[in-house]
Amino acid sequence: MAGLVQQADSVSFAARLRAHVALTKPRIVELLLATAVPTMFLAAGGLPPLVPTIGVLIGGSLAAGSANTFNSVYDRDIDALMGRTFHRPAALGVVSVRAGIVQGIVLGVLSALVLLVTSNALAALLAVAAIAFYAVGYTMLLKRRTAQNIVWGGAAGCMPVLIAWAAVTGSLTWTPVVLFLIVFFWTPPHYWPLAMKFREDYAAAGVPMLPVVRTEKQVTASIIGYSWVMVATSLVLIPVAPMGWVYSVGAVLLGAAFLWQAYVLRGKVMAAATPDGSPTTPDVLKAAMRLFHWSITYLALLFLLVAIDPFVL
Repeated sequence: MAGLVQQADSVSFAARLRAHVALTKPRIVELLLATAVPTMFLAAGGLPPLVPTIGVLIGGSLAAGSANTFNSVYDRDIDALMGRTFHRPAALGVVSVRAGIVQGIVLGVLSALVLLVTSNALAALLAVAAIAFYAVGYTMLLKRRTAQNIVWGGAAGCMPVLIAWAAVTGSLTWTPVVLFLIVFFWTPPHYWPLAMKFREDYAAAGVPMLPVVRTEKQVTASIIGYSWVMVATSLVLIPVAPMGWVYSVGAVLLGAAFLWQAYVLRGKVMAAATPDGSPTTPDVLKAAMRLFHWSITYLALLFLLVAIDPFVL
């Protein structure tokens, strides 16, 4: 590690800048915005106001970047132990702890200010709450202590829909709550398949992700359960919002496809099961990653329908 840090001291400015950007986990930020922007269309019943939209895009990105930065800095020790994450800047020492903390604070303050100026205090307060919950609730308190870490910690990833709705309307209703719950119930069946692939990494780092402490049969049973609740919640949005036929038909079809992928994974696990529930076979891993990638497509398409629906009679 000392050698890596010494090497980091001579890193160019451009490389160091890229490292600071990497701390924010841009891909996760993109996924969060994919739920926030469509929510604004639904809240506005069409095209949302320009200024709040820009505010959510910028302020939401800053908030997510702040939360991810704190996560990257705090988790630098376990990231260094896992093959999937050992190359992250904080784990390598390319970005110091102090610099990471300063970055997280600055991004968080800027996010609140941007949302306050472009929309309202409620949106800004929700952004601060999301940062605090992810940085403290999930990263510091839950991730290393309970197999339910991703379930409750995933609530932070649901906050963009509340922020977006509040930015447009200045209040919260049952509609954004249902959208929040869709993402909440989506998170476990989205993340647990990935955790199945990297189970050995999490075990080596001492992180009790569900696939580390439960058999594949138990994990896939939980995936099935959360998938059904997620799909049911997506249909609850129809009478609550209310939604039109475009969303209604699309939600049913997308939900059916998600459930099919979940049951395919379950079938592969059952076919490959050994008395102790391990090891993971190549077929199981392929099915797990198909579900993981499909889950991202599912959420993006579902929220695309949320954005389109207000424009269709």
